[in-house]
Amino acid sequence: MSHRKLHIGMSLAPTWLSGDGWRRQDSRVEHLLDSDFYVDVARRAEAAHLDFVFRPDTLFLSAAALENGPGFTSMDPTVLLAALSRETSHIGLLSTVSTSFFPPYIVARQIQSLNWLSKGRTGWNIVTALDGNDNFGIETMPSAEERYARAAEFTQIVRHLWQSFPADSIVCDRTGGRYADSRRVQPIDHRGSFFNVKGPLTLPGYDRAPLPLIQAGASPAGRDFAASVADAVFASAPDMQAAIDLRRDLRARAETHGRSADDILVLPGLSLYLAQTRRQAEELFAETHQRTARVKAMANLKAMTGLEVTDWPDDRPVTLADLPPLPSQPRSRTHLDLLLRAIERDTPRLGELLKRPEVIGSAHWQVIGTVDDAFDAITAWSEADAIDGFVTLPGGSVDCLHRSMNELIPRLAQAGHFRKAYGSDTFYGHLKEK
Repeated sequence: MSHRKLHIGMSLAPTWLSGDGWRRQDSRVEHLLDSDFYVDVARRAEAAHLDFVFRPDTLFLSAAALENGPGFTSMDPTVLLAALSRETSHIGLLSTVSTSFFPPYIVARQIQSLNWLSKGRTGWNIVTALDGNDNFGIETMPSAEERYARAAEFTQIVRHLWQSFPADSIVCDRTGGRYADSRRVQPIDHRGSFFNVKGPLTLPGYDRAPLPLIQAGASPAGRDFAASVADAVFASAPDMQAAIDLRRDLRARAETHGRSADDILVLPGLSLYLAQTRRQAEELFAETHQRTARVKAMANLKAMTGLEVTDWPDDRPVTLADLPPLPSQPRSRTHLDLLLRAIERDTPRLGELLKRPEVIGSAHWQVIGTVDDAFDAITAWSEADAIDGFVTLPGGSVDCLHRSMNELIPRLAQAGHFRKAYGSDTFYGHLKEK
């Protein structure tokens, strides 16, 4: 049995407005571009003593998707978190920035600026992006291997830039008229395969705590990159065994990079549909997805595998033999591999397959039930060493968000699975609590 404290984050992407959740009268969807909307969520997360809030990001817009919901609407994460830094005091603020589209100097400067504004509560969620190349003059997205090679060099540059201007080089000697020891502020003179960057950075590195790096790579190249640099890894793990396998692999890879296995935390997304009773939770899930779920799931299945199931009955089993030749360059190799794994293992009937998280969403772990059900599931996964924590993704309603923060997290804390109060005021400090 594991006695480690869990590490829990919260997505600021309003997952509780997904599907038809935004149509509920109390959704406040009209305020989606108002900072107060996110201040409320961040304060609730901080009151529950969560490790961090984060904002995922996309750099493209599917205009057609806006017909049915606000899911693709988003502000710049770093700007949004700068606003939240003034309204919170302890919770970590994790910004998502792509290594595929931006210059590393700009990213180093933006993230370190937020770190100073938040007094050491900033982290960087390193993503390589799956789409958006058309908005940056890139004809086609590079392969996963090339994206992660670029990301590795990009991250190395950013870290060197953060070290190029040491905070203690500022001496503020008023009597002698010397602001800083300029000899300690040095260029990095990087020349690499993808970037040439001179440096130094225009502001010093924050010196009270390291700045956490988070990654979500799940392909072999992505896992290897994450294991080499990340303090925590976001994961898609629709079942416990997938989480166990991923955690073991990442910990082993970390050791091959000369790190301790305990240096890397595995935090799968946890999609929660919570209500007072299981039946009410099932109704919440059904109501949230009934208008678009089946059509969207069939479209997702076809996009991932090429399988057309429009005329299939719900009780027909789906096997690997039913699938046409698979695409050589799938949009997400991770989600495709998880889907193939589920089909091979379970031979699900079509109706069952179309409801699986691998098909309807991002292949996240899912609990549809009561707070007790969620508590039991989290406890079981933790005791099986499948997770080091999770990212909370409430679904369906604002009430589910409130149940997650006001009931589920305190219940975990009361049982000794999570902190009852902050022991640190930096993001890095939260992640290192045992």
